[in-house]
Amino acid sequence: MAGRTATGIPGFDELIQGGFLEGSSTLVSGGAGCGKTIFATQFVYQGAQQFQEPGIYITLEEGTTNIWWNMKSFHWNIAKMQQENLIKIYRVGMFNPKEFALQFDEEIKKIKDMVTTMGAKRLVIDSTTAFGMFMEKESDIRYNLYKLISEMKKLNCTTLLLSETLGGRDQYSRFGVEEFVVDGVVMLYFFPPVRSMLVKKMRGTNHDKRVHPFEIGPNGIEINPTEQVMWESLNK
Repeated sequence: MAGRTATGIPGFDELIQGGFLEGSSTLVSGGAGCGKTIFATQFVYQGAQQFQEPGIYITLEEGTTNIWWNMKSFHWNIAKMQQENLIKIYRVGMFNPKEFALQFDEEIKKIKDMVTTMGAKRLVIDSTTAFGMFMEKESDIRYNLYKLISEMKKLNCTTLLLSETLGGRDQYSRFGVEEFVVDGVVMLYFFPPVRSMLVKKMRGTNHDKRVHPFEIGPNGIEINPTEQVMWESLNK
C-alpha cells in the first residue's frame, strides 16, 4: 500500500488525508496570479527542508533564475538546499515541433536520469500549458502527458503538473484533457480580494470537497481548512 507524501504546506495536508499518495500525479490549475508557482515551489522546498526529500523543478517557460528568485522571496534557504543536492531547477529547451517526438524522448531520459541520480521524491512540471503549445492535436497532448507521468510512476516520484487556465470557476485545464491523465486535481482561484482552493479530484483519498480560503504570506501559502468559501460566490 502506497504511503503519503506530505506537502508541508500549512493546512493543505489536512484536506487530503495527510498528503499525496507516493508516486501519484496531481494537476494544479488556475488563472494568472492565483499562486500555482508558489504552491509548487513550496511543495519542493518543504520536501527538502522538512523531510529531506530531494525535489526537481522542471520549467518550460520561466528561466531558472526567475524560479530561484521566487523561492528566495519567501526567505527560503534555497542555496543551502541546492548545495546539499536536495533541490534542482532545470529548464527544458524549446521544442522543435517538427522533431518533437525525438526531443521529447530525450528530455524524458534526462529527467529520469536526474530523478535517479538525486534520488528525487518530488517533481514539478511547469507547465502543461507550455508543453501543449508544441503539439497540434489534443490527443497528442493527452498521449505525451500520459507517457511522461507513467515514466515518473515507475520511479515512484510524486509529481505536480501546473496548468494555466483563463481563471473561470469551471475551467480545470487549458486544453481540457490534462485532468483525465492525472490522479488528482487541485484548483486555485483568485477573485480579488479572496484566494481560494478546491481539491477537485484525488484518487485513493477521501479528500475534502469544500472550497477553502488561503493566504500568501511571508513564508508562502497557508490554507485555513476550517473556513469555507461558498461555491456560488466564485465567478464562472
